[in-house]
Amino acid sequence: MLLTDRDTERYILEHIDAEPAVLAELNRTTHVRCLYSNMCSGHLQGRILKMLVRMISPRRVLELGTFTGYSALCLAEGLENGGEVHTVEINDELTDMIEGYFEKAGYGDRIHLHVGDASEIVPLISGEPWDIVFIDANKRSYCEYYRMVLPLVRKGGFIIADNTLWYGKMTDGSAHDAQTLGIMEFNKMVGADASVEKVILPLRDGLTIIWKRD
Repeated sequence: MLLTDRDTERYILEHIDAEPAVLAELNRTTHVRCLYSNMCSGHLQGRILKMLVRMISPRRVLELGTFTGYSALCLAEGLENGGEVHTVEINDELTDMIEGYFEKAGYGDRIHLHVGDASEIVPLISGEPWDIVFIDANKRSYCEYYRMVLPLVRKGGFIIADNTLWYGKMTDGSAHDAQTLGIMEFNKMVGADASVEKVILPLRDGLTIIWKRD
C-alpha cells in the first residue's frame, strides 16, 4: 500500500535514482511467482534503505524477513567495504530464488542468508552488536522481535521497522486481526520507550526509524 497518491508516487520515482536492473527483474519475478508479492520493498523504499545505510555506515546489519531478497540487496548495496548483512527468512522454499539473486546482483559475499525461525537464529549469530536491524517479518511478533534485538543493537544504533501504519488500520478503527493488533501494540511499546528516539514516516505502509540512546 502507498500512502501517497499515484501521481505523487510517479513524480517521486521520476526524480530519484533509477531502480537497478537486477532489482527491477527481481521485483517482476516476485510478482509473477510469489503470493503476497506486495511484501516486496520496491523501488522507492529500496532507495531509502540504501540511503539510510549510506548515512549510518554500518558494519553489521540484521534483517528479519528476507522474503525474496529485494530489501537485503538494497541494504547490501549501501554498505562500505567490509560491511555485511545477515538476513533471516522462515520460508525455505524461497532459498534458491533468494541466493540466486544475491549472486546475480554481485552481493553474495556481503549477505548471509539464514533460514529458520528468527527467535532461534538471532541469538546464534549475534556476537558483536548490530549497527542496524531492519524488522519486516511476522507482524504478530513485532513486539517479540523488538524485545529480542534492542539489547543487541549498539548504543547509537538503529532499528527500522516496516509496515507500521499497516494499510491505514492504525487509525480507521479496524484493528481486530492478529497482525493489525501486533503492529498496534508494537507502536505503543516503541512510543512509550524512553530509551530510544523514534519517528514514523508515511512511506508506503509506514516506516519507523528508531535510534537507541544507551
